[in-house]
Amino acid sequence: MDHKRKLLRTLASSLLLYERIETSLANARAVRPYVEKLITKSKTDSLHIRRQLFSKLTQNAAKKTLEIFGPKYAKKTGGYTRMTKLSAPNSGISKVVLELVE
Repeated sequence: MDHKRKLLRTLASSLLLYERIETSLANARAVRPYVEKLITKSKTDSLHIRRQLFSKLTQNAAKKTLEIFGPKYAKKTGGYTRMTKLSAPNSGISKVVLELVE
């Protein structure tokens, strides 16, 4: 796997397992649409979807996504994540908290 795919897989798995991560603004902007698409896929539980999730996430994160987040967000059409900036805009690297919405 190349570096970007590994980074997305790790960040997405951490977000789905812990439901909240602290990262840089650039990483949060990269992983947000990735996670949103995976949660949307997890709403329908089929063998094909399971295999896709297991290829894009760690085993524990994929299981949690299918068992918990799929049914939880079944009626919601999007907007599963929230980004909150932590640091001042002129302080160099911007830190953000990326979390799943209830």
